[in-house]
Amino acid sequence: MPLDQAIQCTHNPLLVVLSYLVSVLGSFTALQLAIAIPSATGAARRRAVVSAGAAMGGGAIWAMHFIAMLACRMNVEVTYDLPITLGSAVVAVVSCMAGLGIAGTGVFNWGKLIIGGVLMGLGVTGMHYAGMAAMLMPADTVYDSTLVMASAAIAIVASIVALWLAFNLRGWGQMLGSALVMGVAVCGMHYTGMLAASFVPNQAGSAATAGGVSGGYLGVGIFVVTTALLAAVLTISLLRQRQRAMVRI
Repeated sequence: MPLDQAIQCTHNPLLVVLSYLVSVLGSFTALQLAIAIPSATGAARRRAVVSAGAAMGGGAIWAMHFIAMLACRMNVEVTYDLPITLGSAVVAVVSCMAGLGIAGTGVFNWGKLIIGGVLMGLGVTGMHYAGMAAMLMPADTVYDSTLVMASAAIAIVASIVALWLAFNLRGWGQMLGSALVMGVAVCGMHYTGMLAASFVPNQAGSAATAGGVSGGYLGVGIFVVTTALLAAVLTISLLRQRQRAMVRI
């Protein structure tokens, strides 16, 4: 079937907004957690890298991506392969941990920033297209290679910026402004990647969606759970920072 007969995707405005909000909260939390990376050593440093990477990869990027995927409404049934979906989350988290670990090791410099940003950006791109591959539906996905490359470029640039912000900003105002910008960048990568895809109907029928997960409230549920986890982590981090400040006094 030609591309001019591809299935059209219309987005649920509520889920689009929620995907942006969770990306901003995840970015803000990750920036707060990354403060501890340069000065920490040993197990403390590993904990800081893991927690900041999980907030960025799992909250700011993967949760945003999956909620935005669920925001896409088409006139065919769509479910999601659970192992591939969870695997895409692992890719996002691990790539963010790697980027933060590389950029935050020793003296901060542009070489490590670019290496870490490229690695993180490629991981984010892999997460996105793995998530797309998890879509189970009676349609084939055809990609525009130019837009795929554009989405990868956005992911790499956004990752480099995120790492620079993580190790050069201090103060709530700066971090909040940066998180708002990061939310736009992460969403821009996702929707560019979605624009690159055309969904061409095939003859698979209902068998194509068997075994996948779906649900009308799945997107809202992921937002609620992710937001609660990020808020808890952020609160604990801020309390620890305050305790350390009081000890120094």
